[in-house]
Amino acid sequence: MADNLDPVFQIQRVYLKGASLEQPNSPAILLEQESPSVDIQLGVNASPIAEGMFEVSVTATVQTKINDKTVFLVEATQAGIFEIRNLPEEQMGQIMGIACPQIVYPYLRGNVADLIQRGGFPPVHLSEINFQAMYDQQQAAAQSQPAVTQ
Repeated sequence: MADNLDPVFQIQRVYLKGASLEQPNSPAILLEQESPSVDIQLGVNASPIAEGMFEVSVTATVQTKINDKTVFLVEATQAGIFEIRNLPEEQMGQIMGIACPQIVYPYLRGNVADLIQRGGFPPVHLSEINFQAMYDQQQAAAQSQPAVTQ
């Protein structure tokens, strides 16, 4: 018989929470011959939604520009609902900052490339991300911040 205190980590659902594509300077910008610059920003967010249930989302913002004019801007958020129970508190940050984003991110990569391609552009493939390094960097930055006192 299973003990009720066994650790639980289960994916309940992975879903596209939101996506948008903007081409504010079309059609004129599409006639430009210059190669655009590409800026990619990523973010991870985790929040409790019920007892032992958490939503972890990864957001990507991809903006391409020629000179100062935007060619296209894509924002997409891929999320997952995870059941996480009976884990030590010191492991929760790593689970939600590393393990969960690693599960959600491949879906985000595919959706971003597809959305860009459906907009009439060659797909932009987001690079693989080392969420361990990203998490460690965020933890180091948080520890170097001075404590706020009131």
